[in-house]
Amino acid sequence: MPLDAPLDANFSRRAMKAELLDAETELRLAYAWRDERDEAALHRLITAYMRLAISMASKFRRYGAPMNDLIQEAGLGLMKAADKFDPDRGVRFSTYAVWWIKASIQDYVMRNWSMVRTGSTSSQKALFFNLRRVQAQIEREAAKEGISLDQHQMRQMVSTEIGVPLHDVEMMEGRLSGSDFSLNATQSSDEEGREWIEALEDDRAQASDLVEDQHDTEQLRGWLLSALQDLNERERFIVRERKLRDVPRTLEDLGQELGLSKERVRQLEAAAFGKMRKSLEAQTPEVLQFLQ
Repeated sequence: MPLDAPLDANFSRRAMKAELLDAETELRLAYAWRDERDEAALHRLITAYMRLAISMASKFRRYGAPMNDLIQEAGLGLMKAADKFDPDRGVRFSTYAVWWIKASIQDYVMRNWSMVRTGSTSSQKALFFNLRRVQAQIEREAAKEGISLDQHQMRQMVSTEIGVPLHDVEMMEGRLSGSDFSLNATQSSDEEGREWIEALEDDRAQASDLVEDQHDTEQLRGWLLSALQDLNERERFIVRERKLRDVPRTLEDLGQELGLSKERVRQLEAAAFGKMRKSLEAQTPEVLQFLQ
């Protein structure tokens, strides 16, 4: 049965009744898969240890994920373990598979816990799966000794106990303290209440801003066209080719076309810009803010 297929109610019962492999048989199947890519051997190995995958998956039900999905992820972890297992190392397959099964389930739970990514580093993963348990343990021990802990002291003790930075503890507490909400939910129990999405600020440009920008653009275009008229034909040509094209031409390219040196074209360009600046300044001082 494919691991990505929907699981029926009898799947777990069938897995629990699968054969138990002794060390010798397990080793033989592992060699057959590694050396000969014997799919029958792989199937037998996977089937025998699906009970282990299901058992581990059941331990993560409290995180709210569907049990079928957890079992499928556990099965994928089991297959990864079988593919990477080295029988020459003298370790039982079940011992090796536990790590891969657990990692696969944890990755799935963290991916689906929230629409907001909960964490991906080793310290964040350790906090996600151990924070509440360690907090409860510390609270019990403090209560026995009659000690009252504030939030900062609790976070410091959690940080020390799990071996992660304090700022990671603070961040994970914030992420686990809330849940996802729909922006289409109403702000009150009234069915005609406004949805939360309606309260978000529209970050698009407002009509007044668009009109103002269009006016400024047209004004600037008029000033530039007027300033260009004060240049001679060669200067206008250089300015157009150097500043008004999508892909400006190089000084060397213009020099070859005009029969001038690159340095001479640069001088003519600088002179043209000087004339335009004087012309623009004469028209209105406001144009200076566009020339900075």
